[in-house]
Amino acid sequence: MAIKIILLDLDGTLLTSDKTISPVNYAALERAAQMGVHIVPSTGRFYDAMPEVVRKLPFVRYTVTVNGAQIYDAQEKKVLHEEELSSEDALAVYEHFEALPTICDCYVEGWGYMDRSHYAHIDEFCCTAPPYVEKMLKELRTPVDDVKEIIRGHRVQKVMCFFKDMDRRAAELARMPALFPHLRTTSSIVNNIEVNAMGANKGEALKHLCAHLGVDVKDTMAFGDGSNDLTMIRTAGIGVAMGNAYQGLKDVADYVTLDWDEDGVA
Repeated sequence: MAIKIILLDLDGTLLTSDKTISPVNYAALERAAQMGVHIVPSTGRFYDAMPEVVRKLPFVRYTVTVNGAQIYDAQEKKVLHEEELSSEDALAVYEHFEALPTICDCYVEGWGYMDRSHYAHIDEFCCTAPPYVEKMLKELRTPVDDVKEIIRGHRVQKVMCFFKDMDRRAAELARMPALFPHLRTTSSIVNNIEVNAMGANKGEALKHLCAHLGVDVKDTMAFGDGSNDLTMIRTAGIGVAMGNAYQGLKDVADYVTLDWDEDGVA
């Protein structure tokens, strides 16, 4: 086996808790790139929501974003593949979340939108999450009068909600697959639930990228920590769970490394 593609989740994986790339991790990725390996960020974020330190990596051309809903070629500035929710499915999920004690939002055409009434309560609903979550939501969501009007006019990349009550979140996360069996429910943050089209997952995105680059899937490696990383950890030739990953991911990974603040990727 000769590794030709390395997929890297960002939050909780490649990025440290202060949202930087450690010098040790950077050096390891740079060495791999010099050996001809494609270094591919693979994130639940949309492209412009990735930290600048990631977007400006000189050895990164391809990215997997929005949990696999989009594969983007940053060099050619074009989308290679996308899997989106129909407006009908997105609206059904959004209205389900809206009826719960949550704040919710959606991604449309590479940006996040949230009702003003929800945006005003971001700090309240992010009190159980790391500080970067509140900052990210405030900076990367446009508050609007009615998110549902945006959803009705577009295909949607992802619908999300955020909880204060972690027991309620766990219960809702468990029952979502039965409520929406034709969609994919995951989580990338301790207090959220994310819903994508069934074909929008990091494992399928890896397969599409391999086909595009003429690489055998067995010659790939993937790193992650959350449930939205599960498909790519299972699909890659070598799947690596971070030390801070949830147990279900560690159970299926080929290796478990150190955590995000201990140069686990390197």
